[in-house]
Amino acid sequence: MSPRTALEIAPEKVAHVIIKAREYDAKVGAWNSSPQEGDADEDPSSILEDFANDPTVAEIVGFVDALNDDEQAHLVALLWIGRGTFEPEELEEAVETAKAEQTNSTASYLLGQPLLSDYLEEGLEKLGYSAGDIESDVL
Repeated sequence: MSPRTALEIAPEKVAHVIIKAREYDAKVGAWNSSPQEGDADEDPSSILEDFANDPTVAEIVGFVDALNDDEQAHLVALLWIGRGTFEPEELEEAVETAKAEQTNSTASYLLGQPLLSDYLEEGLEKLGYSAGDIESDVL
């Protein structure tokens, strides 16, 4: 079975996480004490402020939490393949490891990973998917 057929999460779902993770990574520390103090109409750069109740984080968490267990495990496996922890031909082992080692929320784990979007994109590429094409289809 080739890695393309073994992937049990739609590449478009991975692309959605990649796009949202890029938005999250673009955030900067809040320079106001609350979102109400920053007005995006007066200061467009305030949209990049990272507040605890950030809607981008909520969207990523909601999306990942709505995935089934197999999809979540494949998403984590893609991350690991992208960063080089596993090789593409070790996809099934990576998935089994992700299932066995899950102790917390998958969304929290993913959001805690530096370069999340880059690793997911690299994981797709290593498995033979064109991440750029998939992302453009999602956008």
